[in-house]
Amino acid sequence: MKRTLFIILSVVVVFLILGTTFTWMTGPRTAQTFSTVGNRLPGGFGGGMPDMAEAPPMPAVDMDHYAAEESDRSFIGNDAVQQQTQERLVIENAELAIVVKDPAARKEEISILAKELGGYVVSSSLSQVSATSKKVLEAAIYIRVPSKKLDDALEKIKAGAVDVTYENRTGQDVTSEYVDLQAQLKAKQAAEEKLLEIMDEAVRAEDVLAIYLQVQNVQTEIEQLTARIKYLKESADLSAIQIRLIAEESTQPIQVGPWKPQGAAKQAIQDLVYFFQNFVDFLIRFVLYTLPALILIAIPIFLVYLGGRAVYRRFRKTKANVKDAGSEEIKG
Repeated sequence: MKRTLFIILSVVVVFLILGTTFTWMTGPRTAQTFSTVGNRLPGGFGGGMPDMAEAPPMPAVDMDHYAAEESDRSFIGNDAVQQQTQERLVIENAELAIVVKDPAARKEEISILAKELGGYVVSSSLSQVSATSKKVLEAAIYIRVPSKKLDDALEKIKAGAVDVTYENRTGQDVTSEYVDLQAQLKAKQAAEEKLLEIMDEAVRAEDVLAIYLQVQNVQTEIEQLTARIKYLKESADLSAIQIRLIAEESTQPIQVGPWKPQGAAKQAIQDLVYFFQNFVDFLIRFVLYTLPALILIAIPIFLVYLGGRAVYRRFRKTKANVKDAGSEEIKG
């Protein structure tokens, strides 16, 4: 009886192991197969036969990105050819620091010069700076002129200068970036047209909404690319020139004249006045700040001193009493 029961239990355990293994091996594949077939069918599983009046779902939106990527690759493939035919796009800028007799008047002349050359003034400023024993004017102006007239502009600006203390001219070739941005722009525009065609064919509201959101993103990227292309083109067409106008007076060396007694006396009186002012300031600060602070610090120190002295005296008196009592006992 025991042997028969053991055989039955062993068979049950073997069948359980085999069934579990078979389910684990075939379960996910079967589920995946049915899921794939259900997705391919118009109505899927669980919904019965599809309604013939209902429009079929639109293609996955990722296909639009795939079309855009194909357009990107087609345009990028022609990037080398476009770059060869594209005229070099170079951004040229210059910085100057010149010494002039009248910075204010020279600033106005440079402003008129920029307009005559077909450019404009971006910003300008006029300020006073300390030089030797007085203050003089100093100006700064930032202009843009056509890049083809940059050399002419620099020559005319330096023509009326007493001295040129600093000059720096830079150039940046942005042809590759300009061509690449144009290719990206064409690809984005092609993707936009494809998305709009798909949106026109869409019937379900969720498909229209999904494609509309992608159209909005593509249009935002198109605007950003257009703005960058416009900036590079304008920067290459119009060169920037920053000019600092230094007054001639501020560059003159300090002249030491012959000794004059009245000058020494004046300087001595002025030094005495400064000493008196500093001394009065010291007294005011000492009376209003230093002395009260010392008093506030001294009060607790003095109280601690009185307390310590009282304790010391009491201790000394107690010690003397004990000593006297001991002397009396010895005498007794």
